[in-house]
Amino acid sequence: MINTEIKPFQATAFKNGEFVDITEQDVKGKWSIFFFYPADFTFVCPTELGDLADHYEELQSRGVEVYSVSTDTHFTHKAWHASSDTIGKINYFMVGDQSGNITNNFNVMREGQGLADRATFLVDPEGVIQAMEITAEGIGRNAGDLLRKVKAAQYVAANPGEVCPAKWEEGEETLVPSLDLVGKI
Repeated sequence: MINTEIKPFQATAFKNGEFVDITEQDVKGKWSIFFFYPADFTFVCPTELGDLADHYEELQSRGVEVYSVSTDTHFTHKAWHASSDTIGKINYFMVGDQSGNITNNFNVMREGQGLADRATFLVDPEGVIQAMEITAEGIGRNAGDLLRKVKAAQYVAANPGEVCPAKWEEGEETLVPSLDLVGKI
């Protein structure tokens, strides 16, 4: 899926107290995170979504929009947002994908369950997937590490010919792949 363009979709999301219709065209022109999770009103999911909400302002400052996606409806997202302090702090899009179209487009639908895997995709402004992570049901994700990956992807996009080594943090040295580096790292 890396380096492939996202497929067309149409959905309704809950954001800032309103229902908003979105398509893949709304994603183009900016960096985007698609944050798939199994279901509302569960256990690991709210901890992940709350962690992501805590990092949303910094992601926004970097020009990144966030789309959390489950196969619940946008109505269920609104009810969860209203009933949970953790979910109530979310300001990003909570996308209802009850048809499974988006979840299937990203190939993260659990066969026979109608639920999304715990999966994250970083999409560049051209709509191309630059990073992805999929974890097992009980393994929550870390929004701080996701932010680090966003910074690395944005750096690489802005600096062709350079790459970011393991655990790279913004401001640290990068690498310029060349014959001179072979066997010296």
